[in-house]
Amino acid sequence: MVSITELLERLLLAVFIGGLLGAEREYRSKSAGFRTLTLICLGAALFTILSQAIGSGRGGAPERIAANVVVGIGFVGAGVIFKGDVHSKVNGITTAAMIWVTAALGMAIGAGYLLLGALAGGLVLLVLFVFSLVEGWIERVNQIRNYKIICSFEDETLQRYEELFRAHHLKFRRSRQTKSSAVHLVTGEWIVQGSEKDHKAVVQALMRDGSVIEFEF
Repeated sequence: MVSITELLERLLLAVFIGGLLGAEREYRSKSAGFRTLTLICLGAALFTILSQAIGSGRGGAPERIAANVVVGIGFVGAGVIFKGDVHSKVNGITTAAMIWVTAALGMAIGAGYLLLGALAGGLVLLVLFVFSLVEGWIERVNQIRNYKIICSFEDETLQRYEELFRAHHLKFRRSRQTKSSAVHLVTGEWIVQGSEKDHKAVVQALMRDGSVIEFEF
């Protein structure tokens, strides 16, 4: 029989770990923040404690409640994933993963594996903070952007902008081009890949180009 003191230790550790992870999400203004992840970690710990208590007698199966926590938390995680407006980007994947791993930490703590829960929680924080620096570096050296340029139609107009991409060491693929005969305009769209520095140089060149009527990047 688990003592009241040990149960309290498990619940308080679940609140502490969930609060740390939630604070990180709150700092980044994510949809699942401080209170949400704290409650998820505490709830998962409590369900695990109850599954052990309820299923311990009369040939019960303590894993049944815990298994349903895993299933239920999947619905919560799915609720924070949504499709963004920019380039059909899917947002909320990291927050959904945070909900999933927070529940796993709560279950570990609720089952009595306090050291395991604390160590795993520390690793999660390490991934969030240290790996975000690596992710930022990757973002600076390799970005994929969609360029859309509208200009007056002339022969070799779009090829001139492709030469600009090449001059700044950017890889590109023309995805679409349209010409409006009524107003004598041509629109080119490209998927362009390269470093943040090279993208900025191209954008500055396009801003100075008087033949560009409108562009998006």
